[in-house]
Amino acid sequence: MQKSDFGLIGLAVMGQNLVLNVESRGFQVSVYNRTTAVTDQFIADNPGKKLVGAKTLEEFVGSLASPRKIQIMVKAGAPVDAVIDQLVPLLDEGDIIIDGGNSLYTDTERRDEVLSQMGLRFIGAGVSGGEEGALKGPSIMPGGPASTWEVMKPIFESISAKIDGVPCVTHIGPGGAGHYVKMVHNGIEYGDMQLICEAYNIFKAAGFTADEMAKVFTDWNNGELESYLIQITSKIFEEKDAETGKPIIDVIVDKAGQKGTGQWTLENAVENAIVISTINAAVEARILSSKKAQRVAASKELRGPKASITMEKADLIAKVHDALYASKIISYAQGLDLIKTMGEKKNWGLDLSAIARIWRGGCIIRARFLNHITEAYERNSGLVNLVLDPFFKEVLNRTQQNWRDTVALAVTNGIPVPAFSASLGYFDSYRAERLPANLLQAQRDFFGAHTYERLDKPAGQFFHTDWPDVVG
Repeated sequence: MQKSDFGLIGLAVMGQNLVLNVESRGFQVSVYNRTTAVTDQFIADNPGKKLVGAKTLEEFVGSLASPRKIQIMVKAGAPVDAVIDQLVPLLDEGDIIIDGGNSLYTDTERRDEVLSQMGLRFIGAGVSGGEEGALKGPSIMPGGPASTWEVMKPIFESISAKIDGVPCVTHIGPGGAGHYVKMVHNGIEYGDMQLICEAYNIFKAAGFTADEMAKVFTDWNNGELESYLIQITSKIFEEKDAETGKPIIDVIVDKAGQKGTGQWTLENAVENAIVISTINAAVEARILSSKKAQRVAASKELRGPKASITMEKADLIAKVHDALYASKIISYAQGLDLIKTMGEKKNWGLDLSAIARIWRGGCIIRARFLNHITEAYERNSGLVNLVLDPFFKEVLNRTQQNWRDTVALAVTNGIPVPAFSASLGYFDSYRAERLPANLLQAQRDFFGAHTYERLDKPAGQFFHTDWPDVVG
């Protein structure tokens, strides 16, 4: 019997679609699922394909050519460890295990260390694109030894999305680098989605119908805001509910879920002292949305202005467009700053240009302006912050008045725009030659003798004032 080129464990929808993607590129694939009936049904649903269904892990491992290449697509955390523990006794030196789920990068580093000591090879590969991407071509972010990447390269490049013939996959770096970059990718995704939701909320308050919003987002997707998320948003506004005939957007409960990668990104940013205020606002917005009952009760107790937007719709569209574009740049700048900082801290040797390049297709945050991000880091690999690149600097300077007008309009009308506001706050703070932190330092010195530096003395010299006593 011919041995398979690739094996996959975990036949949920993502796993099934990845298998079909790999098989469609000319590879024979073995599959295993803990529930045998799922495996049997998957094989039965795909007759004539080069698929091998296994009823046991022993049978699965035995069906694979050496070195065995096994991708795990199960829930992050303990389930991944459980599958690895069951696999290890069945494998030979040099075999490769790939974790394609959304695992925490520190878990990936731990697994990599343990498995390498056993003579096995491990890849933590972030896979983005959802169910459709898994089937038609995702963006893949593999981490681990470069030598292991070379073995997997033919398969990963063949199944990934392609932009101008360039595969949306590259070797990210050693250890947990791949899953780390995927984690921050998801944080940026949180920011992107929240910013779009805030644009929608302003339009809704201004009396736009769902059909009008569908046209706005369709038009935007034909311009500099072109992206997967803008495109699907236009389709969402077009969709009508079969039961009521209303726009489907108007019957969906305003409570958002999350799986944890956004919170992991926040925790890591705090550990590295990097500001990701847009992503933070997006995560907090999801948390607040989940408190639906509290919000309904508070809406009856707490007063605010009744939204009354009288601006011409065309003018409002132009202003919100610029606010969205500028805030989106800030979200990516913050995420890339975090990736850059962590890469330097871990000596991962990350290539931000290559990372932006593989995000151009397949993944959820794919967007036209990722071409400009790629070019920015190609021009200057040591770019301190994306906002200082000539292209993005021009956009921010050009759009900022409309950005400010949009935030002011929302605040005046009591429309929550936490991500727009956080993005603008970051921009204004980052561009400020002086911030009020001098007062903060004085306060710290007053109550805790923490000392401060002086403008008229060399940097690195610290001083303390003998402050007066405060009574009471």
